Amino acid sequence: MFKQLVLAAALAAAALAAHAQAYPARPVKVIIPFPPGGTLDTLGRSVAQKLADQLGQPFVVENKPGGNGTIGADAVAKAQADGYTLLFNASTFVTAPMTMKSVPYAVTRDFAPVALVAKAPLSVAINKNLPVTDIKSLVAYAKANPGKVTFAVGSIGSAGHLATELLKKFAGIDYLVVPYKGTAPAFQDLIGGQIAGFIDPILGSLQYHKSGMLRVVAVTSDKRAPNLPEVATVGETLPGYEFYSWYGLWAPAKTPADIVQKLNAEVNKAIAAEIRDKFSAQGLAFAPGSVDDFAKFQAADMARSQKIITEGNIRVE
Repeated sequence: MFKQLVLAAALAAAALAAHAQAYPARPVKVIIPFPPGGTLDTLGRSVAQKLADQLGQPFVVENKPGGNGTIGADAVAKAQADGYTLLFNASTFVTAPMTMKSVPYAVTRDFAPVALVAKAPLSVAINKNLPVTDIKSLVAYAKANPGKVTFAVGSIGSAGHLATELLKKFAGIDYLVVPYKGTAPAFQDLIGGQIAGFIDPILGSLQYHKSGMLRVVAVTSDKRAPNLPEVATVGETLPGYEFYSWYGLWAPAKTPADIVQKLNAEVNKAIAAEIRDKFSAQGLAFAPGSVDDFAKFQAADMARSQKIITEGNIRVE
């Protein structure tokens, strides 16, 4: 009887190993739930192409926008859990259900974390005509002009929005948050002087900062950004402040663990060379790690985001 049990266990282990080796046996669909263009799409396509090169099967990107990213995510949640439909998304994926009235899925119930791909620091950009050159002078200016300082947010519940609310708390200041439909009109009003400040991923403000059209006074990462080494972190003035947007890969819940582990290893391999070199120059910080590392990171980020959203009463109407 004991020998039979040992044999059965060995056969099961061999079957799992064969299953992992066989995957992928056909093209894999990678859904990005926002339109083409922008860092999410560019990074997702780069990772998909690298996975295709490494695994010998096409990883076909499908943009499926709508519903603040929920339409594409829901398609993955309802897909067969076989590793052939994946979700590449930004951190708004885990925060959107916290700000919306109804979402047809639950992040922790319906998705299996695969890999954390990269973290993106944000920049604190200020209208160039204001007497603000760093976080210290921003705090002083806000306190001297209570209720008159305005900060844009590209969309309700975005990473920039949460970072803006967190800065208010850490600095002990108050300012009016003005929602926009996208980053382009927000930058237009920031440059034009209709808005005092805007916190958003560094790539959006970098060109305007370099040309002198606005002033980046701080970055939200724990270390200075390599593409803005002269700009201090918020945490250098307000210890403990740190905020990132981030990007990851998910599979439907109940996807076999061996496939999830294989994808994790391949993503870590994919971001170890050309992708890292290309996107690090744009300010992204790459974060290879295990499936468990990503699950713990996601849980911690969700807990912190929920606190910010609850305290700031952030809701998408």
